[in-house]
Amino acid sequence: MLYRKIESAIKRNLENPDSKVLVVSGARQIGKSYIVRHTASRLFKNLIEINLIEDFEGPRIFQNVRTTDDFYLSLSSIAGDRMGNNKDTLVFLDEIQQYPHLLTLIKFLKAENRFRYAISGSLLGVTLKATTSIPLGSIEIHQMYPIDFEEFLIANGFGIEAINSLRCHFNERKSLSSSMHEKLLSLFKRYLFVGGMPDAVNTYLETHNIMEIRKVQDNIHTLYGIDASKYDEENRLKIKRIYDLVPSNMENKKKRLVFNEIEHKKGKRASDYVEEIDYLVSSGITIEVKAISNPKFPLIETEAKNLLKLYLNDPGILSGILYQNNIKPVLDDIPSINLGSLYECAVACELASLGKRLFYHDNKSKGEVDFLIDDFQNLDVLPIEVKSGKDYKRHAALDRFVNIPDYNIKEGIVLSNDGKIESVGKILYLPIYFCMFLNGSGNPESLFI
Repeated sequence: MLYRKIESAIKRNLENPDSKVLVVSGARQIGKSYIVRHTASRLFKNLIEINLIEDFEGPRIFQNVRTTDDFYLSLSSIAGDRMGNNKDTLVFLDEIQQYPHLLTLIKFLKAENRFRYAISGSLLGVTLKATTSIPLGSIEIHQMYPIDFEEFLIANGFGIEAINSLRCHFNERKSLSSSMHEKLLSLFKRYLFVGGMPDAVNTYLETHNIMEIRKVQDNIHTLYGIDASKYDEENRLKIKRIYDLVPSNMENKKKRLVFNEIEHKKGKRASDYVEEIDYLVSSGITIEVKAISNPKFPLIETEAKNLLKLYLNDPGILSGILYQNNIKPVLDDIPSINLGSLYECAVACELASLGKRLFYHDNKSKGEVDFLIDDFQNLDVLPIEVKSGKDYKRHAALDRFVNIPDYNIKEGIVLSNDGKIESVGKILYLPIYFCMFLNGSGNPESLFI
């Protein structure tokens, strides 16, 4: 079984009989159902799991349930012999976005306390925004992401002690030995083509066959497109078009979404595609990075809604689109291949998994800084530049950015393939794999997770 950090939060919730109803939200195929099922099966005698998409496509037992009595009756028709009590029975409603009315009903089911409940949904972010009566006081929402690099290391044999040792090196700004650096960099590059979808990671561990890994990723990428096409009639084609444009946009110099290209109509703006972009972000299949006009803490106060970058939620899917079955562009240093977009995608995914809101700064005279995140401990802004090549010490835009007095930037970070950790002026150079420990500040103590 693949180690997932979220398991500890799920376990804490399910072990506490007074906790709110567990809700696990995230994109499809990232392992939500499995981790809830795995954790619950060890804590409850009776686990009643209901996949509501399967119900909708089959008997539709829960389609017209509107009261708690209706719910219990429907539940008893498929699991009457497993309906114990709130101490030994967990009812797991999977893919609840299929029946949003059950999300409203959960408040009353929780109040009656006949059973314990857990919920997951792959389009739950969209559903929560569309549901008029969200039982916020009764639910505890946990956002889940694909496997991050730290989890990937553990899947590849790194134990907790090894991870803690890496964290200490990071915390003390102490470079790793050359052999350990090469090992971690090799695994990071493998993560770039394997990515974080559990099926892809398991396929890699079992077969080390790139063609089999790509089949998994292609299927997931296709599934995401199909999900988008299921959205309402008016918007679904535009959603699919924006999603299909993400990889090519990431290969452009600016990487931002060009709204005129979506429908090939001039004069289009972000305001014309609010619902479509909201779907792609809320469903978890893309990560948004918003532009900042005035990079001061907190960043959300000056975000520019008309400038936006979208990243795919998995670097493995992106590398499959860009390079198909050829792994040389990722594993070998080929001068003609620019891996910048792939490296940025991996870092964006890592920061998102750490719960960070992502922003960037682009100024015609000062240039672009890849990522900005809030440093809530020091109440300032942390700029991050991602470099995939050997010229990682060339970053004119970041140099200008950190030295503008009005911005009050204490330190900027450059992530690269180089193994040496060093500070030069206001710039801290870190190996790319240490993005897994970034927690919002250049200060090593507050970077520590």
